[in-house]
Amino acid sequence: SMKNYFDKIKEKLRNKIKLENIEIIDNSHKHIKHKSFSPEKYHLELKIKSIYLNSLSRINAQKIVMKALEEDLKTTIHALEIKIEQ
Repeated sequence: SMKNYFDKIKEKLRNKIKLENIEIIDNSHKHIKHKSFSPEKYHLELKIKSIYLNSLSRINAQKIVMKALEEDLKTTIHALEIKIEQ
């Protein structure tokens, strides 16, 4: 299920990154009209609260998140928006 999948993503991020809180928002429905839309690929927004990531530059913080989800970005995640909350 989607919920289980999102839990897996959260777990992957928690295993690799010190973070206080994470929320996943599924924005896939907004992209149904895109040519590249495919129902088994997600457009996700991550809202992450992390003192650690906040201590890095925005680019480095995003790179670390992308690296943690590298496999998923090749397979199930079509687009990822990363918001690191202050």
